[in-house]
Amino acid sequence: MQVRIAKSALVGAVGVYLAIVVFNNLTDYGSNFAFVQHVLAMDTTFPGNGGMWRALSAPWIAHAFFASIIVWEAVACAMSLMGAGRMWQRRGEAATVFNHAKQLAIAGLSLNLLQWLIAFIAVGGEWFLMWQSSTWNGSDAAGRMFAVVGITLLFVNAKDEELTSPSDLP
Repeated sequence: MQVRIAKSALVGAVGVYLAIVVFNNLTDYGSNFAFVQHVLAMDTTFPGNGGMWRALSAPWIAHAFFASIIVWEAVACAMSLMGAGRMWQRRGEAATVFNHAKQLAIAGLSLNLLQWLIAFIAVGGEWFLMWQSSTWNGSDAAGRMFAVVGITLLFVNAKDEELTSPSDLP
């Protein structure tokens, strides 16, 4: 039972984290938008680098990028929180029922992993050379969150066995 509770709690924690991220992005839009704007403009990368042709400085593009990030985070958040709720509700059920209840959580975690990998590590970090910036560099945070969410996904995805002892029951 402890493993099922831990899986539910970890997925819920990722959902809570994402809820705070979405809240911060909406309530402090300017600060967080500035991050996206500087990454896309590549204005703090190494001087004279050969990738500057990729820079995007039009404000509407930065707003579109940032809006897509917020929506992506919000959808992953909702899926993770609802998935954690489903897992929690079915924690005492048969293994097949509990394993099936994980599907929304797995989808939410996967969606969030894709965001860290595509939006932050690949596009921001490599395409817009965010790693070159000492000021506007979210590469370490993106890698850390990719690891946290990835480990959570691996743990949640592991098949659960039938509950066997009286102490396993809710």
